[in-house]
Amino acid sequence: MPKRTDIHKILIIGSGPIIISQACEFDYSGAQACKALRAEGFEIVLLNSNPATIMTDPEMAQHTYIEPITAETAGKIIERERPDTLLPTLGGQTALNIAVKVAESGILEKYNVKMIGANLQAIKKAEDRQLFKDAMIKIGLDLPKSAQAYNIKEARVIAGETGFPLIIRPSFTLGGTGGGIAYNIEEFETIASKGLEESMVSEILIEESIIGWKEFELEVMRDLKDNVVIICSIENFDPMGVHTGDSITVAPAQTLSDKEYQIMRNAAIAVIREIGVETGGSNIQFAVNPENGRMVVIEMNPRVSRSSALASKATGFPIAKIAAKLAVGYTLDEIPNDITKETPASFEPVLDYCVVKIPRFTFEKFPGSDPALTISMKSVGETMAIGRTFKEALQKGLRSLEIGAQGLDDKFLPKQVKSQIANCKSQNEGINDEMLEMIKDRLKTPNAERVFFIKYAMQAGMGIEEINDITKIDPWFLDNIKQIVELEDEIKLKAQRSKLPPQRRVAEVATKVKSKKLSAFSFQLSAALLRRAKEYGFSDAQLARLAGTDELSIRNLRKKYGIAPGFKLVDTCAAEFEAKTPYYYSTYEK
Repeated sequence: MPKRTDIHKILIIGSGPIIISQACEFDYSGAQACKALRAEGFEIVLLNSNPATIMTDPEMAQHTYIEPITAETAGKIIERERPDTLLPTLGGQTALNIAVKVAESGILEKYNVKMIGANLQAIKKAEDRQLFKDAMIKIGLDLPKSAQAYNIKEARVIAGETGFPLIIRPSFTLGGTGGGIAYNIEEFETIASKGLEESMVSEILIEESIIGWKEFELEVMRDLKDNVVIICSIENFDPMGVHTGDSITVAPAQTLSDKEYQIMRNAAIAVIREIGVETGGSNIQFAVNPENGRMVVIEMNPRVSRSSALASKATGFPIAKIAAKLAVGYTLDEIPNDITKETPASFEPVLDYCVVKIPRFTFEKFPGSDPALTISMKSVGETMAIGRTFKEALQKGLRSLEIGAQGLDDKFLPKQVKSQIANCKSQNEGINDEMLEMIKDRLKTPNAERVFFIKYAMQAGMGIEEINDITKIDPWFLDNIKQIVELEDEIKLKAQRSKLPPQRRVAEVATKVKSKKLSAFSFQLSAALLRRAKEYGFSDAQLARLAGTDELSIRNLRKKYGIAPGFKLVDTCAAEFEAKTPYYYSTYEK
């Protein structure tokens, strides 16, 4: 069906200032949607309190209000501008909450303003923990055992009946704000009190602990004709207990069987239909018990989310743009794919590569903050890397964090532990108990450096099964890290056998050599091993450090062997159709 002719002016609410858990992802989505709607001829009225955004640039909207994002401000703008509709799904949790308040105040009804994208009932059904629970039970989906509390007295009763540990989730909050995991009554009362205070409706959900379960997300889109597509599946590297914004995430999901994925896919479609999101995108989160395969629904965001921005960049499918067009009446089959120019948006994207998102933390800027990762988000940014394999994308992503790591290296390994690991390997002995316990402690509590300490644990002799038992991270991910460690050991061994001179001597000789030929002191590595290292995501600088040589020597060796990166397409269709405007990622896969 064509776009609606009864809509001329649209009010869009932005996300406001950049804060932890609500950052530039929403500016990215909002700007994308504003462009799409203006191109369709709609008059845009924008409310956003943050002038330092792309969304508030003059060309994005005909009328921009840089004012506090409150129900009162929104009401005054509606009274003055008289928009036909309100689109609340592009400004994160802030926009949703304001839309609910404006609707409940009667302003929308007074000025005959309709909500598009998601209506009031759908927002409440998704955001109110009790209504969401009732909806999931109605369609036969499993949830963690839980109960709602509206004051601390009710919360204590529920805690006594359920037992610890418990997860506390406030309603109508973003990034897990006010939530947490309680292991005793003292922690519980502190978190529950904070959660009740943070919740817009003074409601918290108290649920059984599913810490250690695998966590998945599906990005789903629906149109007015009830066509539903899955844009992307995302798997969390860290198990339940770490907020998805603080976890390394991987797209597409790597450890689901096809049968499990189809069950989850069908569940996601049932969820978006039952909640009543008529048009646009939603993010639906699931947890799977690795021991018995039990799947439960965690929550749903009836809006463009932080994960939507990741999925959009990962797949090449412009979720916010499509969501905006769906909100004004188009259907998925009517919207062309911008990359192929011939397939419609109803074609689900296909990925023939792996995308890894890694969060960035700056605890050093927040003295006194707890570096332990919980269900309340703490990261201040993230990197996204694309590779042909998880190993390649992981190392690329770690390099991009700007924390001084060249990949999965020894950046955070204490010197005394590093030297002991080296001595133990040369003498075929085990690391001492004190240092092994230090490594285990860093594995037990989720933290910003845990992925590095998984590597150090393997170097110290710990096996995949033992690390999985401590961290609950899926063995598939651990096996991939082990492959990186094993290749690193192989490279070090080759370097020792080639009896390289000191690095300084190599650098001096390389400087004197005018031609592109290798110096006599250069690190000799087989073409097959060097190519495998590059396919695993090792940088030249990493390889130089492992070999005790310089980066120039590694680069020259690559050139000698003809090993250079190629560029592959992000085209939404895994090369099934010709891509007219793709974007590219570099890789060393042949």
